[in-house]
Amino acid sequence: MKFSERYGHVPVRSALQIDGIDDGLRNRLWNLVCTSFFYSAPPAERVNSDYLPHQEGPYSIFKRIWHNYFKKTTDSIGTSYVKALKELKKYFMECAWYGVYDLLEFLAEPSPSIWQQTFIDSVNATLKEEVSGYRFVSGRIVQINSEEEIVSIEQALGLPDSLKPVREHLRQSLTLLADRKSPDYRNSIKESISAIESLGKILAGQPTTTLSPALNAVEKKTKLHPALKEAFQKLYGYTSDAQGIRHALMDEPTLDIEDAKFMLVSCSAFVNYLVVKAQKAGIAI
Repeated sequence: MKFSERYGHVPVRSALQIDGIDDGLRNRLWNLVCTSFFYSAPPAERVNSDYLPHQEGPYSIFKRIWHNYFKKTTDSIGTSYVKALKELKKYFMECAWYGVYDLLEFLAEPSPSIWQQTFIDSVNATLKEEVSGYRFVSGRIVQINSEEEIVSIEQALGLPDSLKPVREHLRQSLTLLADRKSPDYRNSIKESISAIESLGKILAGQPTTTLSPALNAVEKKTKLHPALKEAFQKLYGYTSDAQGIRHALMDEPTLDIEDAKFMLVSCSAFVNYLVVKAQKAGIAI
């Protein structure tokens, strides 16, 4: 993991790949385009760089892209398979990040159903592995991280230095979640709930307590809604259970990015909520 990622200097939107695509994701998506649509030609056709089959297959895909996507004259494709592929690759590697998703959608549209689903499944698997905020849903690439979720995390990561322990737990949660090579969902969840515990201790003025007593003290000071307090106490109970996250004897095999992201978003939102309630109650932060 890079220094900037370990110490939280990568913005939330970059870590979750919301407003961009890093080189690794772009390269992997291009590989899927090649293996799904172009390298399916017979070996003899791939060896001869000047052979472009004028039949259903790679040539027809080039023609469709040139005619319907690029809106260029199809005779500009030429007769070289390799040159046409290089031109398409140049576009793919240099276009804006959203242009990549536009082309992926376009390529998936008219494909035979089995071929289409295989391509879509492969793209979605790669998007998930690279922690992209987008997925194919019903044939369209849609954002799976809402703007409100991102803003909530960003707001919590912008807490003042007086709440640095809370901020650092959330930052570490994001770092563990967004690690492209070896994401640690288990400890990302632990860090998210630890942020709530840390804030509870600060607001309650009880540095050695645990979350439940801390929230009880916060409830008295801020008129915290009992249902919200109970909800996070139950979440904390899950993560503290002998078969849960914090003190587990063995890894939980079913934990996934969705679990870790839910906890990060939920805990960030609750942190922001508690901070506002504390400020209204006159608690110094």
